[in-house]
Amino acid sequence: MYAISTKDLTKKFGDTLAVDRINLDVEDGEIFGLVGLNGAGKTTSILMLSSLLNPTSGTAKICGYDIVKNKKDVRSSIGLVFEEQAVDIYLTGRQNLDFTARMYNLPKKERIERVSRVLEAVGLSEWADTRVKDYSGGMLRRLEIARGMLTYPRVLLLDEPTIGVDVQTRRYLWDYLKKVNKEYCMTIFLSTSYMDEADYLCDRIAIMHKGRLLSVGTPDELKYELGENLIFLKVYNGLLDEFSKILLKEPWVDKVDIFEDETGDNWIRLSVKGSNIRIPDIIKFAKGKGFSISSIRMQKPSLNDVLLYQLNKIE
Repeated sequence: MYAISTKDLTKKFGDTLAVDRINLDVEDGEIFGLVGLNGAGKTTSILMLSSLLNPTSGTAKICGYDIVKNKKDVRSSIGLVFEEQAVDIYLTGRQNLDFTARMYNLPKKERIERVSRVLEAVGLSEWADTRVKDYSGGMLRRLEIARGMLTYPRVLLLDEPTIGVDVQTRRYLWDYLKKVNKEYCMTIFLSTSYMDEADYLCDRIAIMHKGRLLSVGTPDELKYELGENLIFLKVYNGLLDEFSKILLKEPWVDKVDIFEDETGDNWIRLSVKGSNIRIPDIIKFAKGKGFSISSIRMQKPSLNDVLLYQLNKIE
């Protein structure tokens, strides 16, 4: 049995198709990431998985429980951390968690023990009795995660877990999540707009765009689809289309596409087979074909490259 399983899961808001027939199976104990640009449908998917939002069509199960027919069982199986803050800043961290534990009707002894354990798990024991208004952004997110862990859920759902925190704090949070996943044998399903977060944290990821899943796999599998190396180049006189067609005929070329960067400049993105092709080889090849390269660089594929490539294919 999968921790999470969806079949043609769909959600419409009027004429807007927010989630379009997604099919996913998440293994027990896996860290799975749903990645994509803002508006891709990630938060809507998490709201449906948490049973807070009914699908328009299709089905989903959490730990074998149907999200529509077995809402109570689904909610007892999950912890949920929203993107927006949901703690009282005038209470201490311990008081916030104790209040949440009372909402679950946990006995006093068990409540005290669980609050202490989850505070320790996210590294907040030292600040447990400090009012939340004095917490940093990273401490706030850790407290939110601790709140989601209070019931020892089998599945922890996180919506943009590190949004709004600095780079160093993000890395700390990633390590805490890995620790939680390992020590509590907890399945973690997260949505994120940060591709480096998905790369570092997730066993597998699904790339989502305009409600649809474009690709699913491990970070390495998705990057390998682009080849061992990526070369980005421009040619003088803007003859990108002409040079791209010539490149596509070469046996050492895997994929070629033209994309526009954030400044509005157009580039050729070239995926090569093997690692023996170097920048001087490309420059020499271009010159032999009558083209002059004005800018060129080489790098290993990243998940950002995977996302841009997937988006470019459908536009």
